[in-house]
Amino acid sequence: MTAPILSRRDLDFLLHEWLDVTALTERPRFAEHSRETFDAVLELAAEIAERDFRPHNRAADDHEPVMRADGSVEVLPEVGAALRRFADAGFTAASFDEELGGMQLPATVARAAMIWFQAANAGTSNYPLLTVGNANLIAHHGTPEQIEQWVRPMLEGRYFGTMCLSEPGAGSSLADITTKAEPQADGTYRITGSKMWISGGEHDLAENIVHLVLAKAPGGGPGVKGISLFIVPKVLPGGERNGVNLVGLNHKMGMRGTTNTLLGFDGATGYLVGEEHQGLAYMFHMMNEARIGVGMLATALGYTGYLQAVEYARVRTQGRVKGRVVPIIEHADVRRMLLAQKSYVEGALALGLYCSKLVDDQDTGVDAERAALLLDVLTPIAKSWPSQWCLEANSLAIQVHGGYGYARDYDVEQFYRDNRLNPIHEGTHGIQGLDLLGRKVVMNGGAGLAVLAETIGATVARAASGDALQAEYAGALGAALDRLLEVTATLWGTGDPAVALANSSVYLEAAGHIVVAWMWLEQLLAADGRDGAFYDGKRAAARYFLRFELPRTGPQLDLLSSLDRTTLDTDPAWL
Repeated sequence: MTAPILSRRDLDFLLHEWLDVTALTERPRFAEHSRETFDAVLELAAEIAERDFRPHNRAADDHEPVMRADGSVEVLPEVGAALRRFADAGFTAASFDEELGGMQLPATVARAAMIWFQAANAGTSNYPLLTVGNANLIAHHGTPEQIEQWVRPMLEGRYFGTMCLSEPGAGSSLADITTKAEPQADGTYRITGSKMWISGGEHDLAENIVHLVLAKAPGGGPGVKGISLFIVPKVLPGGERNGVNLVGLNHKMGMRGTTNTLLGFDGATGYLVGEEHQGLAYMFHMMNEARIGVGMLATALGYTGYLQAVEYARVRTQGRVKGRVVPIIEHADVRRMLLAQKSYVEGALALGLYCSKLVDDQDTGVDAERAALLLDVLTPIAKSWPSQWCLEANSLAIQVHGGYGYARDYDVEQFYRDNRLNPIHEGTHGIQGLDLLGRKVVMNGGAGLAVLAETIGATVARAASGDALQAEYAGALGAALDRLLEVTATLWGTGDPAVALANSSVYLEAAGHIVVAWMWLEQLLAADGRDGAFYDGKRAAARYFLRFELPRTGPQLDLLSSLDRTTLDTDPAWL
């Protein structure tokens, strides 16, 4: 297909007409940038994504990485070539300090650039996504020597990074990890154990791979309190191979171009990050960044699939209207499916960029405490909502293509398989629900939920004084928000956490739809008074989401307020 990877027009609208990212240049950190430099970065990202990432997307899916007899991994050569161009253009270092060789771009602009690569080739884009998160963690929590030793080569594209959390017997239950770290006389640690599902864990794409490994050091106590974080490189500073071995490759249904590994740490040398027994707190720096990154990856895959579905619907003729054969886009039900996709992917993109803007506010001290609190609340939604609903967009893209959709003749089949991993990556849907309801909305006496309600409420108040449609949508969103607050109080008023959290996934879905409805009301206000097909499309998608999608939350909130015990009371023997 010749459909575009993404819509640059939509990105320009979100970045400049809504979020006003150029205003960030008034802050000292971004003072050397301008609208022109931001646009140039996006143009370069689109160019490299189209030229170097997109062409091998299907080939990398067809030709998975292969484990050689010596335990190394062979990856499609085009992957390495694309990643070298990515790094040489400065994208690995895009948001990092100039003193580290970075461009010191706002996180909002860096995310907007990264989504071009994610849309063009999900598998290849995962390598730098993980590397950037790894480097960010060490830059924030490592020593100056560790930053010089490990971060700088990653930003130059010579080293890549991973995160090693899960184990064969302990996936998301990190309290149960068994990897051990024994302190050595020279200040290093001896790391022994295994890690499972490690993306980018072994390959021949770089000089070195920097693993960030969670392990338990002596004296830390039970559970997560005993976890420490270590830098465990594939190759030691002297050039000697470290005791990190590839045990096997996992073969996934999608994103096959990214190696996914089982690693054995056989007395490998590790370097402590920060203090002992604080490892999980440090790792959350990378995990939260990766959660937003996964949400953006899901968005990218949903978005590029949507654009291909639109193009297909414009040229595929089938059926008649008033006696003439017409393209299928002329049929109302096809337009329904396209509108649904548009509302999901453009709403998700707005959410991801909004969260990135909160990162900039948090990091540059502009109402930093409030920004950090709001970002904490939104992170589980920004990860899970796109992973669920942009996957649904991919499903609808297949439906629009009809029989061709699930054949390999068209890319939408691969996009669905690639995107199906994202509801699991970086904490499953269920875990994000527990995080949102069990922690984020009740932290600091409910301050997180209060700041979210205040922020959405301000948008509702602006829209309520607008035209009749804006006032209608404001009323619907305001009522849904009020109901969410009531239900939250009801759930936690039981005094029984098991009852409160039993249906936390339903809570996550309802809260997510309310948040994305807010994103659409914001976009509707930004488009107010502007003419043309682009703005009319925004208004149509907002209308669709607020009339077709937001009402889904009513039955969900009814179920939650009833304190339903169906899942709690179901005996495992019945299943």
